[in-house]
Amino acid sequence: MKVATYSSIQGLVGRLLTAPGFLHQLGRIVRDFRPDVAICAMPGPLDLLMTYVLRRAGVRIVVIVHDAQPHPGDGYPFQAILQRRLIRQADQIVTFSRHVANGLTTGPDAVDCPVVALAHPPFIGEAAAPPFAHEGAPRILMFGRLLPYKGLDLLAEALPHVRHDFECRVVGQGPESPELGRLATLAQVRVENRWVAEDELPRLIAWADIVVLPYREASQSGVGAMAIASGRYVVATRVGGLVEQFSDDAQAVLCAPEPGAIATALENILEAPPPVRPQVDSGQEWENLGGYSRQP
Repeated sequence: MKVATYSSIQGLVGRLLTAPGFLHQLGRIVRDFRPDVAICAMPGPLDLLMTYVLRRAGVRIVVIVHDAQPHPGDGYPFQAILQRRLIRQADQIVTFSRHVANGLTTGPDAVDCPVVALAHPPFIGEAAAPPFAHEGAPRILMFGRLLPYKGLDLLAEALPHVRHDFECRVVGQGPESPELGRLATLAQVRVENRWVAEDELPRLIAWADIVVLPYREASQSGVGAMAIASGRYVVATRVGGLVEQFSDDAQAVLCAPEPGAIATALENILEAPPPVRPQVDSGQEWENLGGYSRQP
């Protein structure tokens, strides 16, 4: 069912001002469809209206929580408050790392709600040639929101110490910062501060030989999941949920969140690339993994 929501702050305010009519519309949809379970995949400002309708209809609610706490510089006003209220409406919480599950179960928000932690689901990229099969310098990609906790400063300090020739793209959207400015001055780096459409992601990941995640903190990484599923190498810092996500994957190298360690990890892959596992049905593989951590 497609429901018109909003495309701007003004549109959101308009939707909230017309909440009684919107609730009536949602109630009619729920009555007609009669769901047994509803899943909130990514919290949004109108979700509390939807959970109100679902609760009245006796529908069980599952909320997927991506971060136990907002990252520094991340999120919109009242996002944390919205998430806490959604959690209190949930019958089941799902996370994509034990790191996030532990953060919820040790805090006050999910005391009375069961939490299940799953392995991060795979993102299936388009078929691509193996890493380094192209002609030219090795390609390094950092993609995502360009915020301080992503370790932009660590990457800016690390790349000049990589002795091999390479080409690096830093792609994503974020505020201008000294770290981005420093990256832009590096001869082998191109900074593309822009919004990336979803249908561009597979081509962007396929461009890279190595996807680097130089984060200072992390809950998990959808970018890393897509990189692994697309047969790319991953260099990730040993922080938060990245440790459990990549520790058993031969295509990934974990390192300390320090410039020298990141540079060394990149060089190790450039000098002696580990074998890339054969192409697998990542969706089936994820189903076989199932829930690997459950909290009562």
